[in-house]
Order: sequence, then structure tokens, then C-alpha cells
Amino acid sequence: MTNLLQTSPNDLNNKTTCKSDKTAFLDISNLLAGYHNKEIVHGISFSVNAGEFVCIIGANGCGKTTALKTILGLLKPFGGSICVNGTNTIKLTQKQLARHFAYIPQAHAAPFPFKVADVVLLGRTPYINSIARVSEHDREIALNALYQLDIADLAERTYTHLSGGQQQLVLIARALTQEPDVLVMDEPTASLDFGNQQTVLSRMRSLVDAGTSVLMVTHDPGHAFYCADRVLVMHEGLIIANGSAHDVITTECLQTIYGTKVKVTEVELEEGGKTSVCIPLR
Repeated sequence: MTNLLQTSPNDLNNKTTCKSDKTAFLDISNLLAGYHNKEIVHGISFSVNAGEFVCIIGANGCGKTTALKTILGLLKPFGGSICVNGTNTIKLTQKQLARHFAYIPQAHAAPFPFKVADVVLLGRTPYINSIARVSEHDREIALNALYQLDIADLAERTYTHLSGGQQQLVLIARALTQEPDVLVMDEPTASLDFGNQQTVLSRMRSLVDAGTSVLMVTHDPGHAFYCADRVLVMHEGLIIANGSAHDVITTECLQTIYGTKVKVTEVELEEGGKTSVCIPLR
């Protein structure tokens, strides 16, 4: 990650101490954020706990991506606090931030035809100084990440020759190699077809079940129903709902945030149980 937050505590009206909560890896308190002098995020507060999958949904321009960029340190907050693992991020260097957060983008265009193993090894950058070599320990962590996602057979393949779904799984493996507290994703399946979307989300859900924490922005409420433990609904820079997908993703909520007719309804599953789906209406 580059251009991470490098401000002193005196630059912001923030608290430099964080509440002690061993279950919460990420605590956001009264976060104000935006670009230049324009405030887009108006004092939001939420947490991401250990081994929890949290989705943020909302319309374009509501502040989802601005909030993510501020949490990652790519934007300087106007106010409030961002605490990870009990430490305010304004106290952290770039390398320290990169050990806490790993970012998975929508897509990645590699400038050179790297091997998959080399792309994944880049996740060890926060732990290696400019004159050190990659150690066997680093290679072992990268290989374990590939096995964890069931893509170890791709290690010697050229990254640019892979399918979109395979490339996204490689980026997730690279993020895991950082050994972060929280995986942060902004529309990670936006460029994938339906099948690859489900593959990526299923692997992410498995990682969370194994103890990884995930914060993901998505435009698709169906993704939240599929994989989220908790959903944050953003509207005009505010969080207007925070709870389980089935509690907060309602017909009324979606019509409010997207300004279109939609119906949320339950469907029976062949293997038993129920889930909810969102149906657009004419």
C-alpha cells in the first residue's frame, strides 16, 4: 500500500487512545471524511470484530469508498478516530498500517508478466527492509496462503494469463500473506462473471469462518445475504442501519437508498432452509 496516513496527532481533532475491546480488530468512532474541503462522510461509527464479515452497501456517492480510503490511510480524516487492534492509526507508519490492513481492489493490471508466486510474495513487503532478501519463512507464508485458497497449482503460472476469477483469488492470497488484522475489499467481484463472483465470495466466507476479519463494500445486496455476518447501510454519508442482512436489507431500505422499486422476498432452498433475494420491479 502507498501514501498511507502520515499525520501527527496534533493535525486532527482525534483521540489518540482507543477503547480496549479484545474482540474488535477495527473500531471507527465519529469518522468525518471527504475530499479537499468537502465533507462526504458525516460522523460514522462502527466496528469489525475478530472473525467477522461486514458488508457496506449503499448507492454511488454515498461515501462508501471514501470511508474505506480513509480507514486505509489513503485519505486524511477530517475528524473522529480509526483504531485497529487497540491503536489509533495516526500513530502508525506506512509499514505498520500495511501489517494491520490488506486491500483487495476490484481488479489489478500487472505491469509485468509476474509468476503467481511472485505476486503473492509481494504481500511480505511490509515485513522486509530495502536490503533484506525474501526468507524461507516469507515463502512458506505465501505458499500457505495459496493452499488456503486452493490455488497452489497456479504458483508457477503467469499472473496475466489467468482468468479474472483466478487473478482475484491470487490478490486475496497476496493480501493474506500480509498477515493483516482486517482484509478490506472495495467491490472485489465487480469485474467478474456470476460464477467467479460466487467462487470468490465463497472462499472469502471460508477465510472468515477460519478467523479472518473482512470489511467489504458491495453494490449487490445479494452478496451481503450470501456472505455477511453484519451489514452497514450507508445513505448520504451516514450509516442508517447496522445489523444482520435479513434485519436491515428490507424492501423499504433498498427503495430509500437506491431510489428504485424493488422487493425483498424469502425463497426456499432445495437443501432446506431459506434465504432472501432482491427483485427489481418495473
